[in-house]
Amino acid sequence: MPIKVCAFDAYGTLFDLSSAARIALEDYDKKSGMNISRTVAENWRLKQLQYTWIRAITGEHTDFWNVTCESLDWALEKSNLHNDRQLRSRLLELYKELEVYPEVPEILAKLKELPLPAVILSNGSPAMLQSAIDASGIGDYLEMQLSVEEVGIFKPASQVYDLVLKHYNCQAEEVLFVSSNGWDAAAAKGFGFLSAWANRMNDPVDRFPWTPDFILSSLVKIPSLAKKL
Repeated sequence: MPIKVCAFDAYGTLFDLSSAARIALEDYDKKSGMNISRTVAENWRLKQLQYTWIRAITGEHTDFWNVTCESLDWALEKSNLHNDRQLRSRLLELYKELEVYPEVPEILAKLKELPLPAVILSNGSPAMLQSAIDASGIGDYLEMQLSVEEVGIFKPASQVYDLVLKHYNCQAEEVLFVSSNGWDAAAAKGFGFLSAWANRMNDPVDRFPWTPDFILSSLVKIPSLAKKL
């Protein structure tokens, strides 16, 4: 059955999560001779995901911006940077304008040429997503951005993946879902999507009941893959 839509996770898949810390903490890295920016970025992301999972399990939903702020506070305290309020503000402002990975504009343009609708399916709030899309200039390539705020629960809840089916009136097997998060790609496969994991860090495959259909090192091959399906 041919696919009707290509759905992308946003953060870590299209948008480079490390870019905010890399820019804001450049001086700290130079002065210390250590990669503090990487430590902050990794802890920020780790807590961000953990907080969404706990909130999804317990039903204590809040929007992704609040989670992003709370997880940053933890990451800064972990690195003993929590008293630098200007740094905190700078990091949050940069998060609204995250850089995209280098291949993103080209692969989205190729999908549009096929033509195959490209849509974002993200934990991000609508305002966060729109800000990042506007800053990166990829809006013309995206048909829609779907936020978990429509259903009030974070991934990997099935209600989130079901948003694509409701908006496109299609079957799960007609969706190619792409994520750089192994757990997200696996959960999407469990939901019934064709699933591609952009394994940028060359991580081991997660031990879940489901395995992504395709494991790639980046997004470069997504258009050619979509064309074959």
